[in-house]
Amino acid sequence: MSPADAAADAAESHRLRMQRRKEVQDQRVGERSVEKGLLIVTTGHGKGKTTAALGLVLRSLGHGEQVAVVQFIKGAWQPGEAKALQCFGDQIRWHALGEGFTWETQDRERDIALVEEAWQQALTYLKDPAIHLVMLDEVNVAMKLGYLPLDRVLEGVQLRPEGTHVVLTGRGAPDGLIEAADLVTEMTLVKHPFREQGVKAQRGIEF
Repeated sequence: MSPADAAADAAESHRLRMQRRKEVQDQRVGERSVEKGLLIVTTGHGKGKTTAALGLVLRSLGHGEQVAVVQFIKGAWQPGEAKALQCFGDQIRWHALGEGFTWETQDRERDIALVEEAWQQALTYLKDPAIHLVMLDEVNVAMKLGYLPLDRVLEGVQLRPEGTHVVLTGRGAPDGLIEAADLVTEMTLVKHPFREQGVKAQRGIEF
């Protein structure tokens, strides 16, 4: 077989494989008709949980939807995302209601009070039919630390209208939340420059 014939056979074989793949994929897509608000969890020890959730925020904003972000632990500084999303005006509500890492605050009672304030704010958005996506940033950490009971979170997210999506971020998502969620992504830490190279948190990467 000549090189030209071999190349033609390879091209035809690829075309047939892709054709079969397209048929299977089209069938799968055609069989999916359910549309509903999703309960989404991003957790794990790897970097990128909040970043992934903010990608969903940006996507919803791009479609002209109303979005709310409530940060439970973070709040000691204004991240670049908050500054960038200011251009969307009233389309987004952003609340940073923590005071930073718990080892910085060193005041458990105050941390619990701030988490409660954040949760009450979150509930107003979870109940609001005008909000398309509610992002509860680091709420998993608040639950892991015992600042907010899992059952209250599960009850709260059930209050949302049928089409409202909720994304909950933070490491240590409890098993009950993972079981209740529609979509769960676990970020796995492979390498991190802070640990391995002594690289500090940098603008545009960590904040």
